[in-house]
Amino acid sequence: MFLTAALYKFASLPDFADWREPLFDFCQAREIKGTLLLAAEGINGTVAGPEASVRALLAHLRSDPRLAHLEHKESWSAKEPFYRLKVKLKKEIVTLGVDGIDPNRMAGQYVKPEDWNQLIQDPAVVLIDTRNDYEVQVGTFEGAINPATSSFSQLPEWVVQQMQPGGCLAPQDGKAPRVAMFCTGGIRCEKSTAFMRTQGFDEVYHLEGGILKYLETVPPEQSTWQGECFVFDERVSVGHDLQPGHFELCRSCRHPLSEADKQSPQYQAGVSCPRCHDSLSTEQRRSFTERQRQIELAQSRQERHIGVPRGRKPPAPAGE
Repeated sequence: MFLTAALYKFASLPDFADWREPLFDFCQAREIKGTLLLAAEGINGTVAGPEASVRALLAHLRSDPRLAHLEHKESWSAKEPFYRLKVKLKKEIVTLGVDGIDPNRMAGQYVKPEDWNQLIQDPAVVLIDTRNDYEVQVGTFEGAINPATSSFSQLPEWVVQQMQPGGCLAPQDGKAPRVAMFCTGGIRCEKSTAFMRTQGFDEVYHLEGGILKYLETVPPEQSTWQGECFVFDERVSVGHDLQPGHFELCRSCRHPLSEADKQSPQYQAGVSCPRCHDSLSTEQRRSFTERQRQIELAQSRQERHIGVPRGRKPPAPAGE
């Protein structure tokens, strides 16, 4: 069994570039794979490996006082969720693209999973899914607003538009509405709620631990979650109790595929899906077809094909 840890912490790390090589070596020596993002504002990522190795990494990170309160969520898999290890240096550990946003000082109010239903059932609360459109299509909370963004950095523009008369965030009787926001693991909400406060929203709430903690904590019979939750690893989606879901990943465009998608004549395993079929060049189609042939050949020999994980471009940064 492989232990997966989705982790993040906003913290002042001016020396973040110095972490890259030692952190890569630490993980590689312990057979940990996945992606870690480092920036001056903190660390973010999702990794997996033997339990002892992953717990050693978490202890190692928390040994730095700045990361002592590092957040992480766990799940288990019988198959290796990642195929490579990457440690990247970034401007932001989750890209909002707005300067001066400090989640350590400005983030909204946490709401525990067991209290979330009561909050979002209040008709005066505007419930916003801060994730990207392809994630929302896999599942979301009942009554949530989908901003239909293709990247997190588009959210600020959407917020400003919705603050205009007639928008869902427009002032009522001269007062900004109460807002509840959620995301996969919590990191995007720390930034989005901090941004909301800079826009004059005083009552802003976000789901502590994100959707994953809600699905882990709240019994299915009490849940207001509909569908499954997209995750940034080879599981693709999870349901309640974080059990693996029913979606697969298009190896070309890296978007989630439902059973209906796979019934489409535009779907070809490892090559295309209804979303990307018409945009592939002849060279891309030839390359993906050959890659799929090599994968199937390796499977017939009971070997692992390292070329499995990448298509053209991931739909979003790995991990949350």
